[in-house]
Amino acid sequence: MSTKPMRIRASVKDGVTEVKALIAHEMETGQRKDANGAVIPAWFITELTATHNGKPVLVSEFGTAVSKNPYLAFRFKGGAAGDKIAISWKDNKGESRTDEAAIA
Repeated sequence: MSTKPMRIRASVKDGVTEVKALIAHEMETGQRKDANGAVIPAWFITELTATHNGKPVLVSEFGTAVSKNPYLAFRFKGGAAGDKIAISWKDNKGESRTDEAAIA
């Protein structure tokens, strides 16, 4: 599991909240080989959810085509300075992580 927290930034302008997140995850496809020629097992995020004060604003499914340490940006209506944004993911090995940030 990635021990590095996600970097999440959120800001609000004219009633629209913009969220940017950098997610620390290796995102292996299961098709690459290591230096010895052995296949590196697949390890990738399968589900990602973003919530605003506990209510979902983004629900997505990821797969093997997403790059290592994915960057995610999205907008939603609503939100105010100080509100909490939380992003959670689960991967194909059953590992998960949740990090949160306050809207600026």
